Order: sequence, then C-alpha cells, then structure tokens
Amino acid sequence: MKLLSSVLVLAILFILTMTSASPSPTVIIIGAGVSGILAAKTLHDSGIQDILILEANSKIGGRIHSVQFRGHTVELGANWVIGGGPRSNHLYEIASKLNLKTYLSDYGNISANIYKQEGGLYPKHVVSAALEVAETRDQFCTSFSTRLSAPGHDRDDVSILVSQRLFKEVPTTPLDMVIDYFYNDYEDAEPPRVTSLKNTLPRYEFLDFGDQTYFLADSRGFESILVYIAKQFLSHKHEVIRDQRLKLNKVLLNLKQQWKTQAIYEFDMAVYTKIFLRFPYKFWPSGPETEFFLYAHEKRGYYPIWQHLETEMPGSNILFVTVTDEEAKRIEQQPDIKIQEEIMDVLKKMFGNDIPEPEEILIPRWWSNRFFKGSFSNWPIGYSQRRHMQLKEPVGRIYFSGEHTYSRYLGYADAAYFAGIETANHLIKCIKHEKYCNGYDRHSTIDRLHNEDPYDPDA
Repeated sequence: MKLLSSVLVLAILFILTMTSASPSPTVIIIGAGVSGILAAKTLHDSGIQDILILEANSKIGGRIHSVQFRGHTVELGANWVIGGGPRSNHLYEIASKLNLKTYLSDYGNISANIYKQEGGLYPKHVVSAALEVAETRDQFCTSFSTRLSAPGHDRDDVSILVSQRLFKEVPTTPLDMVIDYFYNDYEDAEPPRVTSLKNTLPRYEFLDFGDQTYFLADSRGFESILVYIAKQFLSHKHEVIRDQRLKLNKVLLNLKQQWKTQAIYEFDMAVYTKIFLRFPYKFWPSGPETEFFLYAHEKRGYYPIWQHLETEMPGSNILFVTVTDEEAKRIEQQPDIKIQEEIMDVLKKMFGNDIPEPEEILIPRWWSNRFFKGSFSNWPIGYSQRRHMQLKEPVGRIYFSGEHTYSRYLGYADAAYFAGIETANHLIKCIKHEKYCNGYDRHSTIDRLHNEDPYDPDA
C-alpha cells in the first residue's frame, strides 16, 4: 500500500538545484515521481515557473508504475488509496474525482483463508484465536511506542520484535509467523526484528486517513492520478504531456558529500514485490470474503500473501502473490521459469496437483532496477531522529525530498505527496530570503520531530 550510491539517491530522492545564469532554469528537479511532480507544481503555483524536470525513465510516476498484463492494467508499485478517516486523503479524492475504479479490500474473513504448509485450511477457530493474540500484541506494541515517545520521557528506540518479546508472545509457528507477516511485513516490507518501533507505530497513515483501503484497478492506472496533477501546470495535448520543461530519459547527479551519502546508506530501502500470474481458468475459491488468502510456511515470508482479482477484473483469471525483503531479493535473482516452478509448487499444496500452468507470469524487479534499488523506505532500528534530519538536510543549494523524508507517512505515496510540497516550500523560502538557504530553519525542524500537523505548509 505502501529511494543510496548515486543510483540509490536517484531512486528515492529528487534534488532541487538553484542556478543563476539565464536562460538556465531557476530550479532543476531530478525525478518525476510523486515528490518531484508535487514540488514542481508547488513552485509553479508560487510563481516560480522557470523550472526543468529531469526523469530517468520514459514516463512520469517513479514507483507508481502501471503496466499491461494480458489485456488488463496492473500496478507494479502503489496500488491502494486510503479513506474513511478524520483527514481527507488527497490521492483518494483525486481518484474519486477521476472516477477511477476502486474496490474496498476486505480482510475480515482471513481467518477462513489460511492454508497449511502441506495443504488444507487451518480450522477457523484456531486462526481466530491466533489473530486475537496478534491484535492484542499489536495494540501493546503501539501503546509501548507511544510511551517511549512521550514528551519529557523520551526513551531509546527498540525494534518491533523487542516489544513483542516484552509482550511475551513472539510468533514462532508457521501460522503465527504468517499472521505476524500480515500485520507487519505486509506494510513495512521488512521484518519486526529490523524495524524501528517508535518510528513505525502508531501507523499515522491509518489514524489520519482511515482504515478503509481501496484497491485501485482501473484501465487508466494508478499513474493517472499523477498525470492529472501534472496536467494542472504542464502543457499537454490529447492527454499527453508535451511541456518542454519535462525531459524524459535524462539522468543527472553527482553527489560526493560523505556525511550525506552515509545518512542515505544507513536508512533502509525495502523490497516489496507483487508477482502476477494469469491462468487459463480459475481454480481458487471466489466470491465474497475469498479475495485474500495466506500460505503458512516454516520459512517466514515464503510466498505468504495471495490475492485474486476476480472482484476487480472478472474473468481475468489473475492471481498475485506478495513477497518482501530477503525473499524478494532471492526471487529477483532467479529466472522467471524457476520462480514459476516455486509458485506452482505452493499453489499445488493449496489447491491440488490438477491445477493448470500459468499462461504468463509478470515479476517486477525493483531491487535490481538501477534507478530504484527497492520499493519504499523503512525506518531501521538504531537510526535516530537527528540522523533523519541529516538525511533530508540540503547540501548547499541541493534540496532532497521523497517519501523517506516525511516520517509521518513513511513509505506511502502520501508521504511523497507531502514531502514534495514541504521541500518546495523550503526552497521558495530560500529563493525569497537568503537566510533560509543554508538548511532548514530550526523551528520547522523541531516541529517535524514532534509530528506537527502535516497539512500546515509552514511545518
């Protein structure tokens, strides 16, 4: 639902570089992902329209990436928009305005849809008991994180796993591990043992925007949201952006400051991979409350979370499985046929040996992509708030942004959205007032450390 060498910087950051020689642009933006486009729009709306956007790929979007798969549009990156909470979600609102097809993801009956390693479903009452423990454990971890971060009582950070140990309920069985994976790795793309408690829980994405997650499945793709935003300030014709201020297939970067490179290297770039398979016919349960099913293996994260698309794309016969972290990296290094063999072995354990072979398989390789090196950021244990300020701190007139810099919604497209606006506003201050050009002003930095209102443009 939810960018380190010069290659990694390009993957998770965009950079704003001021120049003064006319007719050179006032601002150069490297990267036309969510942060880059929102920064450019913010600058444009403020009157700074002499900009240049450089994008290494052949289209805008970054890790919002829609592709065609057997006649259907699927999302390799961002896929869900969130609504129903006390805050309005800008991405959800745009999706609604564009009448994009979204479907509420219902995980409510997951207790009836978890398969054993050698096949067959776990009894529902057994899973319900395990889910109750997991929910109570998650509430304890969230409460403990809040206590650790209480003003005036700020304490050292711990991993999510440490807080689970304090709760005295650490997942060890295949069933408990896949449920814990569903609660944590499915969101963070890394396991609890490496993930910061204080900077992950509570999950403000859901507290602010709600717990209604909508799976976007529209022929125009998730990236149409970003195209809609870009068209508000970039010239276009026949739905194609033709503005000379946007240059695709362009790369520009040379960053040598060791302190900045080290701050980037120490932050985690997680890998979250959705593998799509198209079959000649469906052989899995379909209908209400069957969309999501889990596979419990003794090896944590081994092809664990599955989703069929019969609700969103009736008759498509498409399944996809989500893998993360080391398993995602291992899988990426194998040929497609080997991955397909592993997946079919799992599916046969769940549904029997008589199932058909897939007609096609689609395997994103985010970790191997030299422009991305992963899917989204995750805050590792031991990475301090002060270090995070260095991660986002400008280097001279080079400003950094991206979802990794906006800690409240770290890893989500919403973080990238607000990060682009925030960084552009700091740059505007720099352009208007020289005293703000040597880094973020102290007041706003302290505000961000205390999770001030993310909707305040001066925060």
